[in-house]
Amino acid sequence: MNRSTMSVRTAPPWVDTAPPITRSPMKPRPWLGFTRSLMHALWHALWHLLWPARAARTPIAWAPWQQAATRRRRTLLAAVLLLSAGGTALLLSAHQRPVDAWPRALQVVLFALLFAWVSASFVTALMGAWVLWRGDGHALTVPSAYTPIDAQARTALIVPICNEDIATVFGGLRATCESLAATGALRLFDVYILSDTTDPALRRAEVEAWEKLRVLLGDEAPPGGRIFYRLRRRRTRRKAGNVADFCRRWGRNYRYMVVLDADSVMSGSTLVSLVRTMEAHPRAGIVQTLPMACGHDTLHARAQAFAARITGRLFALGLAYWQLGESHYWGHNAIIRLQPFMQHCALAPLPGRGGLSGDILSHDFVEAALMRRAGYEVWLIPGLGGSWEQHPPNLLDELQRDRRWCQGNLQNARLIAEPGWRPVHRVMFGTAAMAYLVAPLWLAFVVTGVQSALSSTAAGPDSGSPLRWIGSLTGGLWALTLSLLLLPRLLGVLAVILRREQRSFGGTPRLFAGALIELLLSTLQAPVRMVAHSLFVLGALTGLHLDWRSPSRDASAVRWRDAIARVGLFALPALAGGVLVAHGEGFTAALLTPLLLPLLLAVPLVVITGSEQPGLALRRHRLLLVPEEHGPPRTLLRSRVPRSAPVDPPPRRAPRPRPLPRPLPAFAATCAMLFATLLPRPLATPPEPPLSEPNWPSSLMDTRHLDTAAKDALPTRKAALRDSARRKRAPAAVVSESSYPPPQLRD
Repeated sequence: MNRSTMSVRTAPPWVDTAPPITRSPMKPRPWLGFTRSLMHALWHALWHLLWPARAARTPIAWAPWQQAATRRRRTLLAAVLLLSAGGTALLLSAHQRPVDAWPRALQVVLFALLFAWVSASFVTALMGAWVLWRGDGHALTVPSAYTPIDAQARTALIVPICNEDIATVFGGLRATCESLAATGALRLFDVYILSDTTDPALRRAEVEAWEKLRVLLGDEAPPGGRIFYRLRRRRTRRKAGNVADFCRRWGRNYRYMVVLDADSVMSGSTLVSLVRTMEAHPRAGIVQTLPMACGHDTLHARAQAFAARITGRLFALGLAYWQLGESHYWGHNAIIRLQPFMQHCALAPLPGRGGLSGDILSHDFVEAALMRRAGYEVWLIPGLGGSWEQHPPNLLDELQRDRRWCQGNLQNARLIAEPGWRPVHRVMFGTAAMAYLVAPLWLAFVVTGVQSALSSTAAGPDSGSPLRWIGSLTGGLWALTLSLLLLPRLLGVLAVILRREQRSFGGTPRLFAGALIELLLSTLQAPVRMVAHSLFVLGALTGLHLDWRSPSRDASAVRWRDAIARVGLFALPALAGGVLVAHGEGFTAALLTPLLLPLLLAVPLVVITGSEQPGLALRRHRLLLVPEEHGPPRTLLRSRVPRSAPVDPPPRRAPRPRPLPRPLPAFAATCAMLFATLLPRPLATPPEPPLSEPNWPSSLMDTRHLDTAAKDALPTRKAALRDSARRKRAPAAVVSESSYPPPQLRD
């Protein structure tokens, strides 16, 4: 259905909200399953072994970036294995007796796995620092801004939403459309708001906000225009199903598709650069930008945004360095070539029962692997700016998001043996699952030490207690471990200073102070994340239903009862310290203090970091500052819509009579004004128009201000300009952003 039966106070003179449907098939290919995939791989191995002549294939010439990627991945693997082996050797050298007891042997195995995980992150950040210093000759190049674009390269901006905040969605979309209109390439883009909202009141609010957005931007009433709204009646397969529904209905009308999240904001120049990049590289199937965090002032959100700009940039550059054309896709703020996406990236449900079956939750990783299996490239461009998103405002919202990601990544691990995957995407499936399996591994590493400490009767370091054993380690291993954990942050800070960007972070002293604050906060939150992720893994593997409902999305505060309900029980492991002290293991309890103390303070930690007062206080002192706060881009400013209802102004007082100007000051002011006006070049340039008024001759969706050559290159469509009589009609020509309805959210 393309029609909306909802009305907003008065029924509009039209009911169509989307263009006519032009259907195209998008059929998923069933999965073989883990067992059948292994049998398939075994059969192919036997075929190559027994009949090598028949199994021989014509060698395929690799592109230069593929050869470079192979060398870089081998370097990454060798460095990780070397660091992990060195750390394990230092661990074993700390004790002369053989590793015979099972707790100690298990801890050695767990230590080797965990140290390899930390080493992989360190080497990736080191590669990112190298790229930031020397650049990457094999990275995907963005064409010049003067490169022409084919008139048939039409792109759809799609925004899948489901029970989202109205102000966030339509504020960001308005800013994106305004910035896109300023580039002069607006005629190449259409906007689709794809709603899966279940609340009837929120649906009406979405339609009302959509109507106001059209009027504000001067768009035509459907079925014309460029901004469309689609309410899906059959809400299947979540976001992936919503995107696939758009592809089947209107995908054949466009060459590219840009997927935006509900909180995404992108500049027009970035969108046009993405289209130019896809036009210049026909084998590129997906090009992913690096979204920067913005939007919330809580201490948690500000720390996450600061970490993303300091160390997150290094990790992203490192990932792009060794992945190259077989990179990640994060599901939003990316451009996709629609024809191969519709042909190869349809997702079939996973067979079986339980939490790891059914619809695929982390669909983006699988779609990237499918696109690469079809022969198209997937690129990450961390250096392309103009892409933003909102991070969770508090730790509860972050853990709510991580629970879904945990289940989705563990689901994807079932596909690791599917035929046709490139090796790097098999590694991605494994590392994505390992990102959450690390938490129970750390927990098992600690529990085995506690169990041995409780059962041990000796007091010396040779008593057999792994925790006492670790406590007696040499300084070399501690130095190596701290270097792997802290050096990426130090490299990120040094990169900012060497690039002379510290002014955007509040200056050099505040940059170092912000890094220390973020490190302290990350250290305190790490045990809470470890316990929560362990519970998520347990729920996903066993199929147990863990009640973890999302709290209120008001970013200003986290209620104490919500924090107690979600993380209150995390304080129970802290009682293990008292048990250890009661059994005479004071040394072991002191060694576990950095782990147990944050769990004991989990509730106040969540409440304090989820409040805006500490974040705003740090902002006033220019701490945890990011470049978007030092010099906010116009697109980002336009996305910030007032959320509160307008307050009635106070009653005006009678104006006081102004004294008459004195003759000499008035004469001097008149002379100065005439002098400044009659100069060949004015002393002051005229100020920019207010943010609430567009800086174009008529409506934003109008393209008459483009030159003739640009208009000839655009596809012919019905003009979006409204006649002057309708534009002057009140009150439709004036839309108050503050009149957006307050957010109504559902889990």
